[in-house]
Amino acid sequence: MDQATLKSLIETVIREVVAESSGSAAPAGGGVATKTPTVGGNLSITETGDAQRGTDPKEVVIALSPAFSSTIHETIIGIPHAAVLREICAGIEEEGLKYRFVRLYKTADVGFVAHEAAKLSGSGIGIGIQSRGTTVIHQKDLPPLSNVELFSQSPLIDEATFRAIGKNAAKYAKGENPAPVPIRNDQMARPKYQAKAALLHNKETTLCDLNKKPQALQISFG
Repeated sequence: MDQATLKSLIETVIREVVAESSGSAAPAGGGVATKTPTVGGNLSITETGDAQRGTDPKEVVIALSPAFSSTIHETIIGIPHAAVLREICAGIEEEGLKYRFVRLYKTADVGFVAHEAAKLSGSGIGIGIQSRGTTVIHQKDLPPLSNVELFSQSPLIDEATFRAIGKNAAKYAKGENPAPVPIRNDQMARPKYQAKAALLHNKETTLCDLNKKPQALQISFG
């Protein structure tokens, strides 16, 4: 990253932090659920209370990061979050399993988001997604910093990949050992999207609330 780009990024981040701290930051919830739906595009998300640990061995829990379709509504390459969730859900359904949604507030780290999803899942398998598209499939008895499959380069994750992620998560939940979802590689993706990724990460972290428990979500597609 050249000096001009770095300077522009720093200035933009500072402006956003100042704007967040001027009165628009969300108050600490302390685990209190909101019934107010968040609508982005044709996706409506409503928090319905503290998320509970599931008992159904045929479910996969999908955990969303704090900014996913609350303040950010598409991935880093412009895929609407509604399309992301539709594809993941379709992949799970194709394997005959169910899905359940939660939102994590304590962290924006996708590995920990996914691990919490796995711990809440009746099958022990969970999917964590950041707003920019970074995704992890996790298993409850693995260490948080380990994972089943990691998709770290969000600019290279398309709709077909999200569907394949859903399918593989369901297969793991059924006790199968599928071939990992193919991961594309582009050495230019990181420098090309680095500045935008930093801005999106800043938005995510400003919404974190260490006192708020995972929230159960009701999601509808318009």
